[in-house]
Amino acid sequence: MASLSNGPAAAALCSTFVLADWTLAEQGFEEITVKARLDTIDWHILKELQADGRMTNVELARRVGISAPPCLRRVRALEEVGLIQGYRTLLDEKQLGYDVTAFAMVGLHSQTEADLLAFEQTVKSWPIVRESYMLSGEVDFLLKCVAPDLQAFQNFIIRELTATQNVDSVRTALTIRKTKDDPIVPIED
Repeated sequence: MASLSNGPAAAALCSTFVLADWTLAEQGFEEITVKARLDTIDWHILKELQADGRMTNVELARRVGISAPPCLRRVRALEEVGLIQGYRTLLDEKQLGYDVTAFAMVGLHSQTEADLLAFEQTVKSWPIVRESYMLSGEVDFLLKCVAPDLQAFQNFIIRELTATQNVDSVRTALTIRKTKDDPIVPIED
């Protein structure tokens, strides 16, 4: 992860503390340390923008307790180092006619790096797949799919997914209802 203590973005930031510093060594993994230096104002900016990415810089500055010019510099610095990756509008898929949300659990014949990358590229070309995760364990990929109806989802599974090179097995699960949808990073006060 990029550190805000280096490069031109550092000029926009004041005192710092560690965002995250954790290790997996006790579970037998190679030691991994992740660090990004943020102060309390940066944390507040991130939290406010996650809640409402459309607010003006003036409103954001008011909420975090600084004037607008340094607030804008901080936001741009957070964008520059990749902590803020973009802004988007969340849509209600059901109201737009996408009534089916389902998951496909995909097993591949081969898990070589080239085969995994090829499958990932194929997944990126399917609009019905909204999220994709490579997993450890019995399943290689978990795909979250949205479709207008069950027939469209079935057509995708039969005509595209199972017909894809290197796909060994596919299991599906239809959602009954969404019980939590919180697409933000948990930032504590």
